[in-house]
Amino acid sequence: MKIAIIYDSITGNTKKIAEEIKKEIDESNLIYFGEPEKEIEADLYIVGSWTDKGMCSKKITEFLKQLKNKKIAYFGTAGFGGSIEYYEKLYNRVKEIIDSSNTILGYFYCQGKMPMSIRDRYVKLITENPEDKNIQVSIENFDEALMHPNYEDISNVKKWIEGIIN
Repeated sequence: MKIAIIYDSITGNTKKIAEEIKKEIDESNLIYFGEPEKEIEADLYIVGSWTDKGMCSKKITEFLKQLKNKKIAYFGTAGFGGSIEYYEKLYNRVKEIIDSSNTILGYFYCQGKMPMSIRDRYVKLITENPEDKNIQVSIENFDEALMHPNYEDISNVKKWIEGIIN
């Protein structure tokens, strides 16, 4: 089986998950590993992205839109969240851009750290609005995300891809 791992990573989280997936793939089957390109022909596309305002990146959106009659497994990282319900919402948004001729074999999400500029923005907002509990929750989420992807995330993605491949 020809397998391509295509990903877009802005802070390194998605790349880290892609590299862990790559370790689980037989090298003789892996025909491509990297950012999206137009002319990748594979039997299975393992596609991953960071989350940009609740959606995958523009690069991955464009790549997914061009796939027809393919097998796809999707993975993503998101700075905010950690709940299964949130990840399901993100996946459902991505699923909408995938042509119905494709077969989606599953999806995986985990939390990932965000750029420090986001925390700086939250701190500025909380300074201006000290009573705003939502901003405090955002700061706490940011701090939790700094520890991801962690050992548990990596263990979970390995189990996930094993299930997809088998």
